[in-house]
Amino acid sequence: MPLEIPAQFNIAEEFLARPASEHPDRIAIRGEPATVRYGELAEMANRVGNALREWGCEPGDRILIVLPDSVEFIAAFFGAVRIGATAVPVNSMARAGDDYEYWLTDSGARFAIVHASILSEFSEVERKIGLAGMAVVGIPAAGHRTLPRSALLWDEWLAGVSPELEAHLTRAEDPAFFLYTSGSGGTPKAAVHRHQDMLATSRSFAGGVLDLRADDITFSVSKLFFAYGLGNGMYFPFSVGASTVLLPERPKPENVAGVVTRRRPTVFFSVPTFYAALLREAERGLKLDFSSVRMAVSAGEALPAEIFERFHKRFGIEILDGIGSTEMLHMFLSSRPGQARAGSCGVEVPNYEAKIVDEAGQPVPTGDIGNLWVKGQSAFAEYWGKPELTTRTKIGDWVVTGDKFFRDADGYYHYCGRADDMMKVSGMWVSPGEVENILLGHPMVAEAAVVARVDAVGLLRPAACVVLRAGAEPGPQLASEIQQWVRGRLVSYKCPQEIQFLDELPKTATGKIQRFRLRGEGG
Repeated sequence: MPLEIPAQFNIAEEFLARPASEHPDRIAIRGEPATVRYGELAEMANRVGNALREWGCEPGDRILIVLPDSVEFIAAFFGAVRIGATAVPVNSMARAGDDYEYWLTDSGARFAIVHASILSEFSEVERKIGLAGMAVVGIPAAGHRTLPRSALLWDEWLAGVSPELEAHLTRAEDPAFFLYTSGSGGTPKAAVHRHQDMLATSRSFAGGVLDLRADDITFSVSKLFFAYGLGNGMYFPFSVGASTVLLPERPKPENVAGVVTRRRPTVFFSVPTFYAALLREAERGLKLDFSSVRMAVSAGEALPAEIFERFHKRFGIEILDGIGSTEMLHMFLSSRPGQARAGSCGVEVPNYEAKIVDEAGQPVPTGDIGNLWVKGQSAFAEYWGKPELTTRTKIGDWVVTGDKFFRDADGYYHYCGRADDMMKVSGMWVSPGEVENILLGHPMVAEAAVVARVDAVGLLRPAACVVLRAGAEPGPQLASEIQQWVRGRLVSYKCPQEIQFLDELPKTATGKIQRFRLRGEGG
């Protein structure tokens, strides 16, 4: 049965105004760096909405938000959608002017709210493109510096603006926000999401799988500009009147460990590469206190069984692996508490359907690898400005994920890789994840990514890109040892013909491995 969603619906009303009216003094944000209560946050969001209207912002206008995880990010997001505008959060850790120019021109944003740390790069783009209004966060009035002609300091912009604001009468199916795909496969695309989409994911995953409660404290390593992080760190806890912990700076094992110790989260969200990094640093002596955490969640890429088992052994916590996408907003497959299986991302999230099909769109037998299609009420409306790509990705109510999966006899789904990451060797499918998990079991391997490369005679062969643990010495001897390790555990055609040692794997800001760079595609 589909979820019942009101025809007239605004996410700022549901996820901020409602909890603020019911319990204004309850803590919404526990840090970092400061504590903010629901009533205070709602008033700030209302001021943002009123300030945008004073600039001439109208329903449907796009607002580019380039901010670290912070009270200002959340106020800007909800302030924009409350007046019927469209929030467009993007990566605040980018430092290339070309990125900002792409996001501004692609989205058609007329207004922007940016952090001072990227002001010099952004200002060059702003002078080239022009904006109707720009607010800058992170510069106190006393530290005033030369600003672009369209810019105001955040505090000055909101000074004297009313904290009262009537929400625009939006429909559940009206556009509310854009989210750009992470770029793990190339140029990011803007997925258009509607007001109803957050309600669908919060009821289905946050409520139906995680059973979030008002006394929970969530902490997400993934950032708010990313679909996964936006739910984890903002609207999931707000849906039940819980608290969130924000980390403005780039996550590193040592600062994440400090936040967990200080803020005592009960639900911890991260990605496989960061769970691997935490384990690596714990082995080096980093103190990690996960005693407050009742539930750990992973997404972004498939969680290797090796990482699942090592984390459970060290901390006594099973990681709930799942898969979602920018297009579906959040999880559509997930493990369940107490039922997680290493190497599987579980079963369908309530209110979602999934199927595995062949190239003709026909179901494949249980155990066979095929293409994963999903459907649910949080599915994106379209790729902004890309109708042909939208048509290829949405087939009726189904969304073509681009992921290869198989479903076992117990109904558990197993991720095999992106469709363009899978490789056929000697006429047989090879899943990068299967080989990577074997590599991670080697005592000298910290991280691994397997890609297809063409050998001397023009055939595709698996190649492994490996990051070593501390103290390991790269070289032909270790490469041969690692190859022998894999050959003792997999059939020959799956074994890497090449081992390449790297200092680090190329990743997106959300932690996904950029395999196309390892294949040598697109730089």
